[in-house]
Amino acid sequence: MMISTKGRYALRIMIDLAEHQSEGYVPLKETANRQEISEKYLEGILKVLVKNKLLIGLRGKGGGYRLTKSPDQYTVGSILKVTETTLAPVACLDPGQQACPRMSSCRTLPMWQGLDKLINDYLEGITIADLMLTEQPGNDYVI
Repeated sequence: MMISTKGRYALRIMIDLAEHQSEGYVPLKETANRQEISEKYLEGILKVLVKNKLLIGLRGKGGGYRLTKSPDQYTVGSILKVTETTLAPVACLDPGQQACPRMSSCRTLPMWQGLDKLINDYLEGITIADLMLTEQPGNDYVI
């Protein structure tokens, strides 16, 4: 699994909008400047987020984008699921894929299913509100 720039930028945008939510609708240009993302590329990401009702957009003077919910109600997983083609670690676990003819005898399938569950559980356990904090979740592992 490799998260694309689209997914990474979507997370940055959501954090930026959450940090500026008290300002109401945030113009695309302001977010693009703060995040150093081209406005054209940002537009495409925002369209996906609006289409999936993660954001609401308003045109015209005073327009821009804002969150539809509070930052603690958005999980990293929910955002990546609308911006990425798949989060599955292997093709046979990708929703919409044809069932693998070897599934019933595959010795590695349980391992891949376990990894898929770990990835999903981890990403669903982190919210935009968590990412707004200076201490990031996931940085507390000790080896």
